[in-house]
Amino acid sequence: MSISTKTGDDGTTGLLFNRRVPKTDAHLEAVGTVDELSASLGIARAAIGPMNPIGPIGPISQEILRIQQELIQLMGEVALLDEDRPRYEQSKGPSMFGPATDRLTSLVHEGERHLTLRGWALPGGTPLGAAFDFARTVCRRAERRVLALRDLQPGLNPDLIRYLNRLSDLCFIWARLSDQPQPPGHAQ
Repeated sequence: MSISTKTGDDGTTGLLFNRRVPKTDAHLEAVGTVDELSASLGIARAAIGPMNPIGPIGPISQEILRIQQELIQLMGEVALLDEDRPRYEQSKGPSMFGPATDRLTSLVHEGERHLTLRGWALPGGTPLGAAFDFARTVCRRAERRVLALRDLQPGLNPDLIRYLNRLSDLCFIWARLSDQPQPPGHAQ
Protein backbone atom coordinates (compact mmCIF):
# COMPACT_ATOMS: atom_id res chain seq x y z
CA MET A 1 0.00 0.00 0.00
CA SER A 2 1.33 3.42 -0.93
CA ILE A 3 1.49 6.35 1.47
CA SER A 4 -0.02 8.38 -1.38
CA THR A 5 -3.67 7.37 -1.08
CA LYS A 6 -4.98 10.51 -2.80
CA THR A 7 -7.94 10.52 -0.38
CA GLY A 8 -6.84 13.93 0.91
CA ASP A 9 -6.68 15.54 -2.51
CA ASP A 10 -10.09 17.10 -1.87
CA GLY A 11 -8.80 18.95 1.23
CA THR A 12 -10.17 16.47 3.77
CA THR A 13 -8.53 13.86 5.95
CA GLY A 14 -9.63 11.13 8.31
CA LEU A 15 -10.02 11.19 12.06
CA LEU A 16 -10.40 7.94 13.96
CA PHE A 17 -13.37 5.76 13.08
CA ASN A 18 -13.32 6.95 9.45
CA ARG A 19 -14.65 10.44 10.14
CA ARG A 20 -13.70 12.79 7.31
CA VAL A 21 -13.02 16.43 8.20
CA PRO A 22 -11.43 19.41 6.43
CA LYS A 23 -7.66 19.58 6.84
CA THR A 24 -8.21 22.92 8.59
CA ASP A 25 -10.32 21.29 11.33
CA ALA A 26 -9.38 22.06 14.97
CA HIS A 27 -8.68 18.35 15.58
CA LEU A 28 -6.01 18.40 12.91
CA GLU A 29 -4.52 21.66 14.17
CA ALA A 30 -4.08 19.99 17.55
CA VAL A 31 -2.84 16.65 16.17
CA GLY A 32 -0.45 18.37 13.77
CA THR A 33 1.05 20.53 16.49
CA VAL A 34 1.49 17.54 18.82
CA ASP A 35 3.20 15.74 15.92
CA GLU A 36 5.49 18.76 15.50
CA LEU A 37 6.20 18.60 19.24
CA SER A 38 7.27 14.98 18.92
CA ALA A 39 9.56 15.88 16.03
CA SER A 40 11.13 18.72 18.02
CA LEU A 41 11.75 16.34 20.93
CA GLY A 42 13.32 13.99 18.40
CA ILE A 43 15.82 16.72 17.54
CA ALA A 44 16.76 16.99 21.22
CA ARG A 45 16.96 13.19 21.56
CA ALA A 46 19.25 12.98 18.52
CA ALA A 47 21.45 15.74 19.95
CA ILE A 48 21.81 13.87 23.24
CA GLY A 49 22.63 10.49 21.78
CA PRO A 50 21.77 7.21 23.46
CA MET A 51 23.99 7.49 26.56
CA ASN A 52 24.81 11.16 27.07
CA PRO A 53 23.53 12.52 30.40
CA ILE A 54 22.35 16.03 31.10
CA GLY A 55 24.16 17.38 34.11
CA PRO A 56 23.29 15.72 37.39
CA ILE A 57 20.10 13.97 36.27
CA GLY A 58 21.70 11.39 34.00
CA PRO A 59 20.57 9.95 30.65
CA ILE A 60 17.19 11.08 29.41
CA SER A 61 17.10 9.72 25.86
CA GLN A 62 14.84 6.86 26.96
CA GLU A 63 12.54 9.27 28.78
CA ILE A 64 12.21 11.41 25.65
CA LEU A 65 11.42 8.30 23.61
CA ARG A 66 8.75 7.35 26.18
CA ILE A 67 7.26 10.85 25.92
CA GLN A 68 7.22 10.60 22.12
CA GLN A 69 5.31 7.31 22.41
CA GLU A 70 2.86 8.96 24.82
CA LEU A 71 2.38 11.79 22.33
CA ILE A 72 1.22 9.22 19.77
CA GLN A 73 -1.45 8.13 22.24
CA LEU A 74 -2.31 11.76 22.94
CA MET A 75 -2.83 12.33 19.21
CA GLY A 76 -5.21 9.38 19.18
CA GLU A 77 -7.31 10.90 21.94
CA VAL A 78 -7.33 14.26 20.16
CA ALA A 79 -8.30 12.75 16.79
CA LEU A 80 -11.80 11.87 17.99
CA LEU A 81 -15.20 13.39 17.73
CA ASP A 82 -16.96 13.49 21.11
CA GLU A 83 -19.57 10.97 19.93
CA ASP A 84 -16.78 8.44 19.22
CA ARG A 85 -15.07 8.85 22.60
CA PRO A 86 -16.97 5.98 24.36
CA ARG A 87 -16.14 3.64 21.50
CA TYR A 88 -12.47 4.67 21.66
CA GLU A 89 -12.32 4.21 25.44
CA GLN A 90 -13.92 0.79 25.12
CA SER A 91 -11.26 -0.31 22.64
CA LYS A 92 -8.24 1.39 24.27
CA GLY A 93 -9.14 1.26 27.96
CA PRO A 94 -8.75 4.09 30.45
CA SER A 95 -6.46 6.99 29.66
CA MET A 96 -2.94 6.77 31.03
CA PHE A 97 -2.37 10.52 31.10
CA GLY A 98 -3.07 11.08 34.81
CA PRO A 99 -0.19 8.79 35.90
CA ALA A 100 2.00 10.02 33.02
CA THR A 101 1.48 13.62 34.16
CA ASP A 102 2.47 12.62 37.68
CA ARG A 103 5.68 11.07 36.30
CA LEU A 104 6.51 14.28 34.41
CA THR A 105 5.85 16.30 37.57
CA SER A 106 8.37 14.14 39.43
CA LEU A 107 10.93 14.71 36.68
CA VAL A 108 10.36 18.47 36.89
CA HIS A 109 10.87 18.41 40.66
CA GLU A 110 14.02 16.29 40.31
CA GLY A 111 15.48 18.71 37.77
CA GLU A 112 14.59 21.74 39.89
CA ARG A 113 16.70 20.34 42.71
CA HIS A 114 19.76 20.85 40.51
CA LEU A 115 18.98 24.38 39.32
CA THR A 116 19.11 27.90 40.60
CA LEU A 117 16.96 30.04 38.36
CA ARG A 118 17.71 33.74 38.09
CA GLY A 119 16.06 36.14 35.71
CA TRP A 120 14.81 35.39 32.24
CA ALA A 121 16.43 32.41 30.50
CA LEU A 122 17.46 33.13 26.93
CA PRO A 123 17.45 30.15 24.55
CA GLY A 124 20.69 29.25 22.84
CA GLY A 125 23.16 28.66 25.66
CA THR A 126 23.96 25.30 24.07
CA PRO A 127 22.59 23.55 20.97
CA LEU A 128 20.85 20.98 23.19
CA GLY A 129 19.37 23.66 25.44
CA ALA A 130 18.09 25.47 22.35
CA ALA A 131 16.49 22.23 21.11
CA PHE A 132 14.66 21.83 24.43
CA ASP A 133 13.58 25.47 24.39
CA PHE A 134 12.22 25.00 20.87
CA ALA A 135 10.35 21.87 22.02
CA ARG A 136 8.98 23.90 24.97
CA THR A 137 7.54 26.57 22.68
CA VAL A 138 6.00 23.96 20.36
CA CYS A 139 4.55 22.24 23.44
CA ARG A 140 2.93 25.50 24.58
CA ARG A 141 1.40 25.91 21.11
CA ALA A 142 0.15 22.31 21.21
CA GLU A 143 -1.41 23.05 24.58
CA ARG A 144 -3.21 26.09 23.12
CA ARG A 145 -4.45 24.02 20.15
CA VAL A 146 -5.77 21.28 22.45
CA LEU A 147 -7.46 23.92 24.64
CA ALA A 148 -9.10 25.41 21.54
CA LEU A 149 -10.33 21.94 20.60
CA ARG A 150 -11.68 21.43 24.13
CA ASP A 151 -13.83 24.52 23.62
CA LEU A 152 -15.42 22.69 20.67
CA GLN A 153 -15.30 19.18 22.17
CA PRO A 154 -16.17 19.43 25.88
CA GLY A 155 -15.68 15.67 26.31
CA LEU A 156 -11.93 15.98 25.70
CA ASN A 157 -9.86 14.39 28.44
CA PRO A 158 -8.62 17.22 30.74
CA ASP A 159 -5.55 15.15 31.61
CA LEU A 160 -4.21 15.83 28.10
CA ILE A 161 -3.95 19.53 28.90
CA ARG A 162 -2.28 18.86 32.25
CA TYR A 163 0.18 16.52 30.51
CA LEU A 164 1.16 19.12 27.91
CA ASN A 165 1.47 21.82 30.55
CA ARG A 166 3.81 19.65 32.61
CA LEU A 167 5.78 18.59 29.54
CA SER A 168 6.49 22.22 28.67
CA ASP A 169 7.75 22.71 32.26
CA LEU A 170 10.00 19.69 31.85
CA CYS A 171 11.39 20.98 28.54
CA PHE A 172 12.21 24.26 30.30
CA ILE A 173 14.03 22.38 33.08
CA TRP A 174 15.93 20.20 30.63
CA ALA A 175 16.93 23.29 28.63
CA ARG A 176 18.29 25.01 31.74
CA LEU A 177 20.16 21.86 32.81
CA SER A 178 21.61 21.57 29.31
CA ASP A 179 22.82 25.16 29.44
CA GLN A 180 24.59 24.80 32.80
CA PRO A 181 28.36 24.54 32.76
CA GLN A 182 29.38 20.90 33.08
CA PRO A 183 32.11 19.60 35.39
CA PRO A 184 35.53 18.96 33.80
CA GLY A 185 35.65 15.69 31.90
CA HIS A 186 31.85 15.58 31.41
CA ALA A 187 30.89 15.14 27.76
CA GLN A 188 27.76 16.83 26.49
